Amino acid sequence: MKIQLSIALAVVTSASASMAQAQSGADILLRSDVQFQPLNPARGDASPKAGVLWGDIKKDVPSGAIIEFTDGFSSPPHIHNITYRGVVIEGFVHNDDPDAENMWMGPGSFWTQPAGETHITAASNGGATIFLEILEGPYLVQPSSEAFATDERPINLDASNVIWLNSADMRRIEHADAAARTDEPEMTYLWGSPREGELNGSLIKLPAGGKAELNGNGAQLHAVIIKGDTSHQLSSDAQSETLPVGSYFGSAEEARHQLICESEEECLVYVRTEGAYELAL
Repeated sequence: MKIQLSIALAVVTSASASMAQAQSGADILLRSDVQFQPLNPARGDASPKAGVLWGDIKKDVPSGAIIEFTDGFSSPPHIHNITYRGVVIEGFVHNDDPDAENMWMGPGSFWTQPAGETHITAASNGGATIFLEILEGPYLVQPSSEAFATDERPINLDASNVIWLNSADMRRIEHADAAARTDEPEMTYLWGSPREGELNGSLIKLPAGGKAELNGNGAQLHAVIIKGDTSHQLSSDAQSETLPVGSYFGSAEEARHQLICESEEECLVYVRTEGAYELAL
């Protein structure tokens, strides 16, 4: 069964110089091999640490990074010069106006932070880890006195409010046996649209033990493991690799990524691509 996604499903050095594994046609970077550096060295050990997965958030290029917050971290009010998007991987994160009540978002939650808007970011006790993505750079932290207005609005989407879609919910899909399947993948739209090859981001959910084949249709594809150990293998490669949360895989050409959720609970994978991609059971 193939799922054609027709409606779509964001200040450190560049990504690690060497990938943990480079399968033919795909790049693999395990979280254990990600190189972390402080986002704000002036804050010492309290500074969040960033490890770039692709791109370079010090330059004007699209980039994706893992950010680790220390136990109980809370930033002062500040702005960013560019818009970013975030997905919670571990722990709980609050991101809102300085006077807003805490709204702790757990793993699988998604938010956007528009450029120029004053806000704070905090992590719950025990710390937190997020995936952060920008479409342009450099990524800068600036005082709230430099705030400016745009036509963008923030989004805070808690994981409990995510609406998941399966093959029976989508058009132009053969799903005659969908009602009998309990192991098929699901997805949710987060941002953008694949119309005419536009950039877009989504989440794929695999049940425990579930399998799926992800085909980027020849477009640039970036993917990050958000939840659950996930086995990755190219259809053209005999070798597989277990990717723990915070790991990355990607491809820039025709590649079919075979995924298996190896965890006892569901697995979540963030996918960013140009245009539509396909999921096959």
